[in-house]
Amino acid sequence: MVMATTVAIDAMSGDRGPLVAAEAARQAVENNQALSVILVGRRSDLEALPFLGHPRIRLVEATEVVTMDERPSHALRYKQLSSMGVALRLVRDGEADACVSAGNTGALMVLGRALVRMYPGIERPAIIKLIPSLHGHCYVLDLGANVDATAENLYQFAIMGSVMAELIERKAEPRVALLNVGAEEIKGSEPVRLAARMLAESEAVNYIGYVEGSDLFRDIADVVVCDGFVGNIALKTGEGVAAMLMELLEQAFARNLYGRLIGWMAKPLVTRLLSQIDPARHNGASLLGLQGVVIKSHGNANAKAFQAAIEQAVREVAMRLPERINSRLDQLGL
Repeated sequence: MVMATTVAIDAMSGDRGPLVAAEAARQAVENNQALSVILVGRRSDLEALPFLGHPRIRLVEATEVVTMDERPSHALRYKQLSSMGVALRLVRDGEADACVSAGNTGALMVLGRALVRMYPGIERPAIIKLIPSLHGHCYVLDLGANVDATAENLYQFAIMGSVMAELIERKAEPRVALLNVGAEEIKGSEPVRLAARMLAESEAVNYIGYVEGSDLFRDIADVVVCDGFVGNIALKTGEGVAAMLMELLEQAFARNLYGRLIGWMAKPLVTRLLSQIDPARHNGASLLGLQGVVIKSHGNANAKAFQAAIEQAVREVAMRLPERINSRLDQLGL
């Protein structure tokens, strides 16, 4: 039996505004008969959209918006009734099962901590996302929620990431690594080196050591841990390379008659390759450590990519992911 799910969407945040969020919501509910969506934002902006007559899409008013350049501390103090804040409150109050936002990452983190609240024992939430690799994929965290992190933070990120990979990928002992500037033990910042010692001594994770940036795509680890500053740069660099590769292939196949012929012959293979590395397909990152499902969409996501983030939220609700992670952390004594 398919589980009925309600997702609250911060429709006003992100670079492209409410049109993208609303179109993604419409497509998501049409594809999933058990899904309902709450669009949160300015009623005047949302009611003007042409495709909101769906019976499983409703509006909730929020007159304020967290801007992309707003300081998280300002959002926490003055914007708890913004579209982002109201969407998170709906999760806290049980009116929605998950929240999706393409807005300010720092604001989403601090408002999530204040409204949805942290799991006891976890100091900070971390953004985790699945990224494609040579023969599969791996999970990387943190991707921007914390621009710096202590060794204890990195240790907790590793445990949460390992539990998520174990639950979703059904791997008994996911391989966990720390992202560093080299594989040697002496390299890296003090928090990274201290976290490495903590993980090496822990029985809670299958720690395999350091990996470098190029290893993210080589299936060396199932979970890669870093602070949000490093992780966000690594993620966006990878997305940029993928976008460049897609454009270069299109240019090569359109350059002349010979290129178009080769492109036609290689189309099935190229289509499959581009689908695997398409950032839109993998949009949707989870905030681990909160007591509810909160998904961060890319700020510049189009409707297809935003829909992927909604679908990620539905999957995590169906798996009861926060509850199961929290239960596992209890077992580990955290």
